Amino acid sequence: MSDAPEDLDITDELIAERRGGEPGDLPPDMASWMRSAITRIDTFSLWCGRIFCWLLVPLMLAMVWEVVARKLFIAPTMWAYDTSRMLSGALFMVGAGYALMRGVHIRADFIYRNWAPRRQALIDAVLYLTLFFPAMVFFLFVSFGYAEKAWVRWELVMDTAFMAPVAPVRTAMPLGAALLIIQGISELLKCVYAMQKNRWP
Repeated sequence: MSDAPEDLDITDELIAERRGGEPGDLPPDMASWMRSAITRIDTFSLWCGRIFCWLLVPLMLAMVWEVVARKLFIAPTMWAYDTSRMLSGALFMVGAGYALMRGVHIRADFIYRNWAPRRQALIDAVLYLTLFFPAMVFFLFVSFGYAEKAWVRWELVMDTAFMAPVAPVRTAMPLGAALLIIQGISELLKCVYAMQKNRWP
């Protein structure tokens, strides 16, 4: 017989399922323009996540190939390290908007979680407007220039023997920033609703 309490709180363990539903599953009392905007943005982020998750396939293949070649045939490759590093970095960047839509970004919310939804939404909205959007717009412009130079100069990785081109992975940085900005608009609209109704959509 288990001694575990029946009302055990496992919220932290289930945080990845915080927003597991489909886009458009919104309260009926939400303004139609807000519902439409949130649904369109969340659907866009969902499909971006579904498309970009396929980067996992070549990433896993490169890593498995390297392990097999190195351990079984004692023939390490020159390309697997760069390939896996660049693919994982690109996946991290372009998947950030999807992660924000699902509500799975890491956050230290041990105080925040005990507040009323209206107060949570107010804090979120202030932080989106004062920190998130300015930082993401700045990052978008800086990383766009960084990526553009990589394409014009066809820059190569200089810290490995493979010397892979870095332009494709650097392009993931402004793309990821743009996707975060777009999803941030949806999150801000959710904050507006929560401030009005004192509940999250």
